[in-house]
Amino acid sequence: MIDLIKESRLAGARLEKACDLLQISPRTLQRWQGEAGEVKVDGRKAAAAARIPANRLQETERRQILEVVNRPEFASKPPSQIVPLLADQGEYLASESTFYRELKKSKQLAHRGKARRPAHSRPLALVATGPNQVWSWDITYLASTVRGVFYYLYMIMDIFSRKIVGWEIYEEQTSELAAIVFRKAHLREGVRTENLVLHSDNGSPMKGATLLSTLEKLGVIPSFSRPSVSNDNPYSESLFKTCKYHPGFPENPFADLDQARKWVTYFTRWYNQEHCHSGIGFVTPDARHRGADHLILANRRAVYEAAKAATPERWAGRVRKWDRIEVVSLNPAKKAARSMESEGQRACGF
Repeated sequence: MIDLIKESRLAGARLEKACDLLQISPRTLQRWQGEAGEVKVDGRKAAAAARIPANRLQETERRQILEVVNRPEFASKPPSQIVPLLADQGEYLASESTFYRELKKSKQLAHRGKARRPAHSRPLALVATGPNQVWSWDITYLASTVRGVFYYLYMIMDIFSRKIVGWEIYEEQTSELAAIVFRKAHLREGVRTENLVLHSDNGSPMKGATLLSTLEKLGVIPSFSRPSVSNDNPYSESLFKTCKYHPGFPENPFADLDQARKWVTYFTRWYNQEHCHSGIGFVTPDARHRGADHLILANRRAVYEAAKAATPERWAGRVRKWDRIEVVSLNPAKKAARSMESEGQRACGF
Protein backbone atom coordinates (compact mmCIF):
# COMPACT_ATOMS: atom_id res chain seq x y z
CA MET A 1 0.00 0.00 0.00
CA ILE A 2 2.90 2.37 0.73
CA ASP A 3 4.40 1.62 -2.69
CA LEU A 4 1.07 2.25 -4.41
CA ILE A 5 0.68 5.61 -2.68
CA LYS A 6 4.25 6.59 -3.67
CA GLU A 7 3.53 5.71 -7.30
CA SER A 8 0.32 7.71 -7.27
CA ARG A 9 2.10 10.71 -5.72
CA LEU A 10 4.78 10.61 -8.44
CA ALA A 11 1.99 10.56 -11.02
CA GLY A 12 0.55 13.76 -9.54
CA ALA A 13 -2.16 12.46 -7.18
CA ARG A 14 -2.86 14.18 -3.87
CA LEU A 15 -1.97 12.30 -0.68
CA GLU A 16 -5.46 12.65 0.85
CA LYS A 17 -7.15 11.29 -2.27
CA ALA A 18 -4.75 8.32 -2.54
CA CYS A 19 -5.22 7.43 1.13
CA ASP A 20 -8.98 7.78 0.88
CA LEU A 21 -9.05 5.38 -2.05
CA LEU A 22 -7.24 2.76 0.06
CA GLN A 23 -9.49 3.56 3.07
CA ILE A 24 -6.70 4.73 5.37
CA SER A 25 -5.86 8.15 6.80
CA PRO A 26 -2.68 10.13 6.09
CA ARG A 27 -1.82 9.80 9.79
CA THR A 28 -1.91 6.01 9.46
CA LEU A 29 0.50 6.27 6.53
CA GLN A 30 2.82 8.42 8.67
CA ARG A 31 2.84 5.81 11.43
CA TRP A 32 3.67 3.08 8.94
CA GLN A 33 6.54 5.02 7.44
CA GLY A 34 7.99 6.50 10.64
CA GLU A 35 9.68 9.85 10.98
CA ALA A 36 12.67 8.91 8.80
CA GLY A 37 10.52 7.32 6.14
CA GLU A 38 11.38 3.68 7.07
CA VAL A 39 8.58 1.10 7.09
CA LYS A 40 7.55 0.08 10.63
CA VAL A 41 6.11 -3.21 11.87
CA ASP A 42 2.32 -3.27 11.72
CA GLY A 43 1.16 -2.31 15.22
CA ARG A 44 -2.57 -2.72 14.75
CA LYS A 45 -4.59 -4.81 17.22
CA ALA A 46 -5.40 -7.41 14.57
CA ALA A 47 -1.70 -8.16 14.20
CA ALA A 48 -1.19 -8.37 17.97
CA ALA A 49 -4.09 -10.82 18.22
CA ALA A 50 -2.10 -13.37 16.23
CA ARG A 51 0.43 -13.74 19.07
CA ILE A 52 0.25 -17.00 21.04
CA PRO A 53 -0.50 -16.37 24.75
CA ALA A 54 2.13 -17.61 27.21
CA ASN A 55 -0.38 -19.61 29.27
CA ARG A 56 -1.84 -21.49 26.32
CA LEU A 57 -2.27 -25.24 26.88
CA GLN A 58 0.01 -27.61 25.05
CA GLU A 59 -1.57 -30.24 22.80
CA THR A 60 -0.56 -32.98 25.24
CA GLU A 61 -2.32 -31.12 28.07
CA ARG A 62 -5.48 -30.75 25.97
CA ARG A 63 -5.49 -34.48 25.22
CA GLN A 64 -4.97 -35.24 28.92
CA ILE A 65 -8.01 -33.13 29.89
CA LEU A 66 -10.21 -34.90 27.32
CA GLU A 67 -8.92 -38.27 28.49
CA VAL A 68 -9.76 -37.45 32.12
CA VAL A 69 -13.30 -36.17 31.48
CA ASN A 70 -14.11 -39.32 29.53
CA ARG A 71 -12.99 -41.75 32.20
CA PRO A 72 -15.82 -44.00 33.42
CA GLU A 73 -15.95 -42.30 36.83
CA PHE A 74 -16.21 -38.83 35.24
CA ALA A 75 -18.21 -39.61 32.08
CA SER A 76 -21.54 -38.39 33.49
CA LYS A 77 -20.10 -35.48 35.51
CA PRO A 78 -19.63 -31.83 34.44
CA PRO A 79 -16.31 -30.03 35.00
CA SER A 80 -17.77 -28.39 38.13
CA GLN A 81 -17.83 -31.88 39.70
CA ILE A 82 -14.62 -33.20 38.10
CA VAL A 83 -12.26 -30.39 39.15
CA PRO A 84 -12.97 -30.69 42.93
CA LEU A 85 -12.62 -34.48 42.79
CA LEU A 86 -9.24 -34.14 41.07
CA ALA A 87 -8.18 -31.64 43.72
CA ASP A 88 -9.15 -34.16 46.43
CA GLN A 89 -6.80 -36.62 44.73
CA GLY A 90 -4.00 -34.03 44.78
CA GLU A 91 -4.15 -33.49 41.03
CA TYR A 92 -4.49 -30.22 39.12
CA LEU A 93 -4.77 -30.18 35.34
CA ALA A 94 -6.43 -26.85 34.55
CA SER A 95 -9.10 -24.48 35.78
CA GLU A 96 -12.79 -25.30 35.60
CA SER A 97 -13.29 -22.74 32.81
CA THR A 98 -10.49 -24.39 30.83
CA PHE A 99 -12.23 -27.76 31.17
CA TYR A 100 -15.43 -26.22 29.81
CA ARG A 101 -13.56 -24.52 26.97
CA GLU A 102 -11.83 -27.72 25.88
CA LEU A 103 -15.09 -29.67 26.05
CA LYS A 104 -16.70 -27.03 23.85
CA LYS A 105 -13.87 -27.22 21.32
CA SER A 106 -14.25 -31.00 21.12
CA LYS A 107 -18.07 -30.71 20.88
CA GLN A 108 -18.62 -32.56 24.15
CA LEU A 109 -20.23 -29.69 26.03
CA ALA A 110 -23.69 -31.26 26.20
CA HIS A 111 -25.51 -32.52 29.28
CA ARG A 112 -23.24 -35.26 30.62
CA GLY A 113 -26.07 -37.14 32.31
CA LYS A 114 -29.83 -36.92 32.86
CA ALA A 115 -29.64 -33.53 34.52
CA ARG A 116 -31.88 -30.78 33.20
CA ARG A 117 -31.82 -27.05 33.69
CA PRO A 118 -32.66 -26.38 37.37
CA ALA A 119 -35.81 -24.48 38.26
CA HIS A 120 -35.38 -21.29 40.28
CA SER A 121 -37.69 -20.81 43.21
CA ARG A 122 -39.15 -17.77 44.93
CA PRO A 123 -38.60 -17.80 48.42
CA LEU A 124 -40.62 -17.26 53.87
CA ALA A 125 -37.27 -16.86 55.46
CA LEU A 126 -35.44 -19.65 57.32
CA VAL A 127 -31.68 -19.57 57.89
CA ALA A 128 -29.38 -22.39 59.00
CA THR A 129 -25.80 -21.93 60.20
CA GLY A 130 -25.25 -25.55 61.20
CA PRO A 131 -26.73 -29.06 60.88
CA ASN A 132 -30.05 -30.06 62.46
CA GLN A 133 -31.44 -26.53 62.52
CA VAL A 134 -33.73 -26.56 59.46
CA TRP A 135 -35.04 -29.70 57.81
CA SER A 136 -37.06 -29.93 54.62
CA TRP A 137 -39.23 -32.87 53.63
CA ASP A 138 -41.66 -34.00 50.96
CA ILE A 139 -43.22 -37.06 49.32
CA THR A 140 -42.70 -38.16 45.73
CA TYR A 141 -44.23 -40.85 43.54
CA LEU A 142 -42.39 -43.98 42.40
CA ALA A 143 -44.12 -45.86 39.61
CA SER A 144 -45.05 -49.52 40.12
CA THR A 145 -45.62 -52.18 37.47
CA VAL A 146 -49.39 -51.74 37.92
CA ARG A 147 -50.61 -48.81 35.90
CA GLY A 148 -52.03 -46.06 38.13
CA VAL A 149 -50.56 -47.55 41.31
CA PHE A 150 -47.58 -45.84 42.94
CA TYR A 151 -45.21 -46.21 45.87
CA TYR A 152 -44.62 -43.11 47.98
CA LEU A 153 -41.11 -42.05 48.96
CA TYR A 154 -40.98 -39.98 52.16
CA MET A 155 -37.65 -38.15 52.40
CA ILE A 156 -36.26 -35.67 54.95
CA MET A 157 -33.09 -33.64 54.37
CA ASP A 158 -31.02 -31.16 56.37
CA ILE A 159 -30.76 -27.97 54.29
CA PHE A 160 -27.42 -26.89 55.79
CA SER A 161 -25.53 -30.07 54.94
CA ARG A 162 -27.99 -31.43 52.31
CA LYS A 163 -27.75 -34.79 54.08
CA ILE A 164 -30.70 -37.17 53.81
CA VAL A 165 -31.48 -37.72 57.50
CA GLY A 166 -34.53 -39.94 57.07
CA TRP A 167 -36.57 -41.76 54.43
CA GLU A 168 -39.05 -44.59 53.93
CA ILE A 169 -41.32 -45.95 51.18
CA TYR A 170 -44.95 -46.86 51.75
CA GLU A 171 -47.93 -47.79 49.63
CA GLU A 172 -49.91 -44.78 50.83
CA GLN A 173 -49.27 -41.24 52.02
CA THR A 174 -50.67 -40.33 55.43
CA SER A 175 -49.84 -38.07 58.33
CA GLU A 176 -49.40 -41.11 60.58
CA LEU A 177 -46.68 -42.61 58.38
CA ALA A 178 -44.99 -39.21 58.05
CA ALA A 179 -44.87 -38.95 61.85
CA ILE A 180 -43.14 -42.35 62.06
CA VAL A 181 -40.49 -41.37 59.50
CA PHE A 182 -39.83 -38.06 61.24
CA ARG A 183 -39.63 -39.53 64.75
CA LYS A 184 -37.02 -42.10 63.61
CA ALA A 185 -34.91 -39.39 61.95
CA HIS A 186 -35.20 -37.14 65.00
CA LEU A 187 -34.01 -39.87 67.35
CA ARG A 188 -31.23 -41.00 65.01
CA GLU A 189 -29.79 -37.47 64.74
CA GLY A 190 -30.17 -36.69 68.45
CA VAL A 191 -31.68 -33.28 67.74
CA ARG A 192 -32.04 -30.75 70.54
CA THR A 193 -35.69 -29.75 70.89
CA GLU A 194 -35.19 -25.98 70.89
CA ASN A 195 -33.43 -25.75 67.52
CA LEU A 196 -35.24 -27.62 64.77
CA VAL A 197 -37.63 -26.20 62.15
CA LEU A 198 -39.35 -28.63 59.74
CA HIS A 199 -40.40 -27.14 56.39
CA SER A 200 -42.79 -28.71 53.88
CA ASP A 201 -45.48 -27.86 51.38
CA ASN A 202 -49.22 -27.74 52.14
CA GLY A 203 -50.15 -31.37 51.42
CA SER A 204 -52.56 -33.21 53.68
CA PRO A 205 -49.88 -35.56 55.14
CA MET A 206 -47.79 -32.49 56.04
CA LYS A 207 -50.62 -30.69 57.84
CA GLY A 208 -52.30 -33.77 59.34
CA ALA A 209 -53.07 -33.82 63.05
CA THR A 210 -50.82 -36.80 63.85
CA LEU A 211 -47.67 -35.25 62.42
CA LEU A 212 -48.37 -31.81 63.93
CA SER A 213 -48.98 -33.42 67.31
CA THR A 214 -45.68 -35.30 67.05
CA LEU A 215 -43.82 -32.09 66.17
CA GLU A 216 -45.40 -30.30 69.12
CA LYS A 217 -44.36 -33.04 71.56
CA LEU A 218 -40.79 -32.94 70.26
CA GLY A 219 -40.62 -29.14 70.33
CA VAL A 220 -40.18 -28.88 66.57
CA ILE A 221 -41.52 -25.80 64.75
CA PRO A 222 -43.48 -26.58 61.56
CA SER A 223 -43.09 -24.34 58.51
CA PHE A 224 -45.14 -24.49 55.30
CA SER A 225 -44.98 -23.20 51.76
CA ARG A 226 -47.21 -20.33 50.72
CA PRO A 227 -50.58 -21.28 49.26
CA SER A 228 -50.55 -21.76 45.48
CA VAL A 229 -46.74 -21.40 45.32
CA SER A 230 -45.25 -24.65 44.09
CA ASN A 231 -41.57 -23.74 44.46
CA ASP A 232 -41.42 -22.75 48.14
CA ASN A 233 -39.81 -26.09 49.03
CA PRO A 234 -36.81 -26.04 46.67
CA TYR A 235 -34.36 -28.27 48.54
CA SER A 236 -36.67 -31.29 48.61
CA GLU A 237 -37.72 -30.76 45.01
CA SER A 238 -34.08 -30.59 43.96
CA LEU A 239 -33.30 -33.75 45.92
CA PHE A 240 -36.09 -35.68 44.17
CA LYS A 241 -34.81 -34.48 40.81
CA THR A 242 -31.30 -35.69 41.66
CA CYS A 243 -32.78 -39.04 42.66
CA LYS A 244 -34.87 -39.57 39.54
CA TYR A 245 -32.21 -38.32 37.12
CA HIS A 246 -29.43 -40.37 38.67
CA PRO A 247 -27.76 -42.47 35.93
CA GLY A 248 -28.66 -45.64 37.82
CA PHE A 249 -32.35 -44.85 38.30
CA PRO A 250 -34.33 -47.81 36.87
CA GLU A 251 -35.83 -47.24 33.44
CA ASN A 252 -38.70 -49.61 34.25
CA PRO A 253 -41.23 -49.26 37.11
CA PHE A 254 -40.48 -50.94 40.45
CA ALA A 255 -41.80 -54.48 40.76
CA ASP A 256 -42.42 -54.28 44.53
CA LEU A 257 -41.60 -52.36 47.69
CA ASP A 258 -38.42 -54.34 48.32
CA GLN A 259 -36.99 -53.37 44.94
CA ALA A 260 -37.87 -49.71 45.50
CA ARG A 261 -36.35 -49.70 48.99
CA LYS A 262 -33.19 -51.38 47.73
CA TRP A 263 -32.73 -48.66 45.09
CA VAL A 264 -33.35 -45.79 47.55
CA THR A 265 -30.93 -47.38 50.03
CA TYR A 266 -28.25 -47.31 47.35
CA PHE A 267 -29.13 -43.75 46.29
CA THR A 268 -29.08 -42.45 49.88
CA ARG A 269 -25.62 -43.92 50.52
CA TRP A 270 -24.33 -42.49 47.22
CA TYR A 271 -25.90 -39.09 47.81
CA ASN A 272 -24.71 -38.71 51.41
CA GLN A 273 -21.23 -40.21 51.08
CA GLU A 274 -20.11 -39.85 47.44
CA HIS A 275 -22.01 -37.03 45.74
CA CYS A 276 -20.08 -33.71 45.67
CA HIS A 277 -22.92 -31.22 46.11
CA SER A 278 -22.58 -27.92 44.22
CA GLY A 279 -24.61 -26.01 46.82
CA ILE A 280 -22.14 -26.71 49.67
CA GLY A 281 -18.79 -26.22 47.95
CA PHE A 282 -18.61 -29.57 46.15
CA VAL A 283 -18.19 -31.65 49.29
CA THR A 284 -20.35 -34.60 50.28
CA PRO A 285 -23.38 -34.00 52.53
CA ASP A 286 -22.07 -36.48 55.09
CA ALA A 287 -18.70 -34.69 55.31
CA ARG A 288 -20.38 -31.32 55.80
CA HIS A 289 -22.81 -32.74 58.35
CA ARG A 290 -19.85 -34.01 60.40
CA GLY A 291 -17.79 -30.83 59.90
CA ALA A 292 -15.12 -32.64 57.88
CA ASP A 293 -15.53 -30.16 54.99
CA HIS A 294 -13.19 -27.70 56.78
CA LEU A 295 -10.20 -29.99 56.16
CA ILE A 296 -11.30 -30.92 52.63
CA LEU A 297 -11.60 -27.29 51.52
CA ALA A 298 -8.30 -26.36 53.17
CA ASN A 299 -6.61 -29.21 51.27
CA ARG A 300 -8.06 -27.96 47.98
CA ARG A 301 -6.73 -24.47 48.66
CA ALA A 302 -3.28 -25.94 49.29
CA VAL A 303 -3.41 -27.92 46.03
CA TYR A 304 -4.28 -24.81 44.04
CA GLU A 305 -1.65 -22.68 45.73
CA ALA A 306 0.97 -25.34 44.98
CA ALA A 307 -0.17 -25.52 41.34
CA LYS A 308 0.14 -21.73 41.00
CA ALA A 309 3.59 -21.75 42.58
CA ALA A 310 4.73 -24.47 40.17
CA THR A 311 3.43 -22.76 37.00
CA PRO A 312 2.79 -19.06 37.79
CA GLU A 313 2.60 -18.16 34.09
CA ARG A 314 -0.65 -20.13 33.84
CA TRP A 315 -2.41 -17.86 36.38
CA ALA A 316 -3.56 -14.37 35.49
CA GLY A 317 -4.99 -13.66 38.96
CA ARG A 318 -5.88 -15.33 42.22
CA VAL A 319 -6.50 -19.05 42.63
CA ARG A 320 -10.02 -20.40 42.93
CA LYS A 321 -11.62 -19.62 46.27
CA TRP A 322 -12.50 -22.76 48.21
CA ASP A 323 -14.41 -20.95 50.98
CA ARG A 324 -16.88 -22.74 53.21
CA ILE A 325 -20.54 -21.74 52.86
CA GLU A 326 -21.43 -20.76 56.40
CA VAL A 327 -25.08 -19.70 55.99
CA VAL A 328 -27.85 -21.49 54.06
CA SER A 329 -31.22 -19.79 53.52
CA LEU A 330 -34.56 -21.36 52.73
CA ASN A 331 -36.84 -19.02 50.79
CA PRO A 332 -35.39 -15.75 52.13
CA ALA A 333 -36.87 -12.35 51.39
CA LYS A 334 -34.21 -10.66 49.26
CA LYS A 335 -33.22 -7.73 51.50
CA ALA A 336 -33.92 -9.55 54.76
CA ALA A 337 -31.79 -12.53 53.75
CA ARG A 338 -28.77 -10.36 52.96
CA SER A 339 -28.96 -8.53 56.29
CA MET A 340 -29.50 -11.75 58.27
CA GLU A 341 -26.54 -13.47 56.65
CA SER A 342 -24.23 -10.50 57.11
CA GLU A 343 -25.11 -10.06 60.77
CA GLY A 344 -24.84 -13.82 61.47
CA GLN A 345 -28.10 -14.05 63.35
CA ARG A 346 -29.32 -17.09 65.18
CA ALA A 347 -29.73 -20.43 63.45
CA CYS A 348 -33.36 -20.00 62.44
CA GLY A 349 -35.20 -16.75 61.76
CA PHE A 350 -38.61 -16.27 60.22
